[in-house]
This record gives sequence, structure tokens and C-alpha cells, in this order.
Amino acid sequence: MSGPSNVKESPITGRDQLVEYLATGARPASEWTIGTEHEKFGFRLDDLRPPTWEGPDGIEAMLRGLTRFGWETYKEKGKLIALSKAGASVTLEPAGQLELSGAMLQDIHQTCCETNLHLREVKTVSEELGLGFLGMGFQPKWRRDEMPWMPKGRYKIMREYMPKRGNLGLDMMTRTCTVQVNLDFSSEADMVKKFRVSLALQPIATALFADSPFTEGKPNGYLSYRSHIWTDTDPDRTGMLDFVFEDGFGFERYVDYLLQVPMYFSYRDGEYLDLSGQDFRKFLRGELPSLPGVLPTMKDWADHMTTAFPEVRLKKYLEMRGADGGPWNRLCALPAFWVGLLYDQESLDAAWDLVKDFTMQERHALRDGVPKHALKLPFRGATVRELALEALKIAGNGLKRRNRLNATGASEAVFLEPLLEFALANETPAERKLALFHGAWKGSVDPVFKEFAY
Repeated sequence: MSGPSNVKESPITGRDQLVEYLATGARPASEWTIGTEHEKFGFRLDDLRPPTWEGPDGIEAMLRGLTRFGWETYKEKGKLIALSKAGASVTLEPAGQLELSGAMLQDIHQTCCETNLHLREVKTVSEELGLGFLGMGFQPKWRRDEMPWMPKGRYKIMREYMPKRGNLGLDMMTRTCTVQVNLDFSSEADMVKKFRVSLALQPIATALFADSPFTEGKPNGYLSYRSHIWTDTDPDRTGMLDFVFEDGFGFERYVDYLLQVPMYFSYRDGEYLDLSGQDFRKFLRGELPSLPGVLPTMKDWADHMTTAFPEVRLKKYLEMRGADGGPWNRLCALPAFWVGLLYDQESLDAAWDLVKDFTMQERHALRDGVPKHALKLPFRGATVRELALEALKIAGNGLKRRNRLNATGASEAVFLEPLLEFALANETPAERKLALFHGAWKGSVDPVFKEFAY
């Protein structure tokens, strides 16, 4: 096979290439890594408003400030929009939410060191600029029309298309933050089992991490409003992917799903070409009206794969997408939860035993119910809390068996402690903030920016 750059730019001649692309993600367990991503809201210390891209205290100045720590710059049409260093990157979500996409690391101890170092660098630069950063699932104070937009071509296309498909897509883009982890599989069968387990248990992560109870300064009736937003963003590219649980599911079936997802764009000659709503299958036949006779490349396919937003997303790895953003210890807890469940065979088997008889209706009831009720959502004569405690036990045992120890001899299971504490107390981060709002904060969300900033 030719080198990756040639593969990406060579035209795709058939569906089998798309299936093969996913299949090449398989790697032996000895080579599995952990890639963690998290987003956070910037705010100006003087008035709590989100910083714009330009200006002396803007997001561009923030990125430029981070270059002192060895980050390389990436520009689009002359505008600084991203940084990269040693397999990691710092990128911008549509309203300037700052995202760390971490390097592919061996264990959660390394992940937590990477996160802590990044947050220290961010704090160093942001304090000089009069900025702070907050980890929550949804912007607690500002309206959609008060959020800035970053100068990225793909976001302009998505901004215009989103309102055609749902009412909350622009909120998803500008007012949400998440923490995610990307995990490997060893074979198609291993991918299928992990996909099923993680889809079925994704609502449990949503419940444990629920931290978006405020909209525009007031309680919004949800514990994870961020999770609710995805239910009214774009039905073509979101949801629980029931077909994953059907007999015969594998790489081919996922490719067929992606081919049904309407396109957003094609990036050609340094420009984002608006192809929103168009059919990738026609692209494969060279029949796109705006690109007559042009065939897509693997780069087009890789880009297209990033425009589907299900609860778990398959690329050359599996991406867990159910959790609200949060403080630094939960940024380490999210990868620990999923690594404990999916990277130890005994745990993966136990997790599958836990969820394998869930009906489609039950999986949807969990997905649709946890944004509002989180751990207290009734389920099979008990609540989601009991399910969460069982999942945490399985994950903890998996992390102990992995036996990746830090300098003091602690296993990765130590990173589950904040989640265990929430589950045992039957109280989410969102409920704790609501108690403060109704109590010590005297009906204001402003203290969240001081008390919960990084």
C-alpha cells in the first residue's frame, strides 16, 4: 500500500475502500492507546463574557500565548485557529471553546499528567490576558446571540445548515462542552462488542457527568442540558444507532450508515466548499452537481466521518461522546471509566452481561431520560444509580487488573473516585450547583465562574 499522504489524496473507487479504511484501525491489545479530548469555556474575568477571536484579550491572543510552551501554529486563511505538539493539538470549537485533543497515551496516569500540564499552561497565559476557563456541559449565563464565532470555514457552513435540521444545533456548536475518550479495538468482533457495550452504557456516563443545569442564568429543568441538546440537533447524524445491535453489524454496516449521512463540505485547494445536504454516494459516482466528474479522496471520507455525531462514533477507533465537560479530576475520570470497562477482557465480558438483554426501548428510555433525571431515573425496578454503581465496580476491577501503577503504587482505579462519590451520594455535579444556586449563590450563576474555574 502506498504511503498515507498518497492514500488520502487518491480518488476513492469503491465502497470496499471505505470499509478497509475502518478495518485498518484494528491493532493488537499491546498497542492500544488512550486519547482524551476536553473542551472548556473561556470568559473575561471583568465581565464574564466569552472572548472573541480577535483583540488583545481574545482567543487568538490566547493561542499565541501558548506557543511559548513549544506549540506549533496552524492557520486557516492567515488566521491562527489551532496548535499542535507531540501528537496533541489545541483547537477551537465554534464559539471559541478551547479544546485539548490529547496525544495517544498508554495509561490514565499519563492522561492526567497531560491534562494537568495543559491546564497549567492555559492558566498561565489566560491570567495575563484577564481570562478564565470553566469546565461545564453548557454555557450557564450567555444567550446564543451573545456567543462569538470563530473564523473557521467548516463552521460557517454548519452554522447555515444546522437550523434547517433541528432547533438546538447552534446551541450545540456555541454553548456546549464535553470530555471524550478515543479507544482502540483489536478486530471487527472486538469493535462490535465494545460499540454495543459503550452505546448501552453511554447514558450512565451522561448521568455521572451531568453538569449543565443552567441556561441564561436560570435553572433549565435538566441536569445534562448538553445531552438534551443532541436530541434536537440533526436526526440524520445523531442518536443511539439501533443497527449496531442487529445481527451482522460490522464495518460494512457502519459505512452504509455514514453514506446515508448528508454531507457538509469538501475541503479543496484551501477552501471549504459548501455541499450541505448532498449525498456522499453521488460523490462516489462523480455526480455531485457542484463537483461534476470529481471523485472524493480518502481525505474527503475522513472529513465526512467527523460530521456524524452519534452517542458513540466509529472512526479507526471508538469515540465516547456522552459526557458533559467538568473540572480537572473528571477529565481524568472519563477515560478511566471507559478504559476500565473496555480495555480488560473480563470487564468487557461483565459489562456485556450487564447490558446484553436491554431492549431497544430500554436503551432509548435511558438515553432520553438521563438528561433530566440522571442517576435518579427509574430503571427496571431500581434507578440508574444502581446501574452506575455496577458499571463503576466493573470498571474499577478492570483498572486494577490492568495494574498500571503510578510512582506511589496506585492503580488507575484511583481516578474513578469522584464518580463513585457522586453515585454513592446519588447526587450529580449539576444537583450540587443547583443547591448552591438556590442557597449560597442567592439565585445567581455568576459565582460558578469563580468557584469552578480551572
